[in-house]
Amino acid sequence: MVPQSIEGEGREPVHKHPAQSHTHDHYHVTHHHRADAPGEWEHRTFWHTHEHNHTELTHSHDFPLDEEERQHAKEAHVHDHSHPAHS
Repeated sequence: MVPQSIEGEGREPVHKHPAQSHTHDHYHVTHHHRADAPGEWEHRTFWHTHEHNHTELTHSHDFPLDEEERQHAKEAHVHDHSHPAHS
């Protein structure tokens, strides 16, 4: 486990989320190069459901803590799709 620290604190104080595995839709966002407009990119979103994990996380943010918990399933996730429940 890599030690985590916070450089600056947001409106919510620094807090930890324990490691967990769970299942819900989760989103991925890619940057798609637009051939019709060189140098321009668009966001493309896709989602799917499978068990995945989150390692322990120490952080702070400006939005309310209860919103973080309530809105978690709407966040984009990054993980190894061949082993999504293992870090």
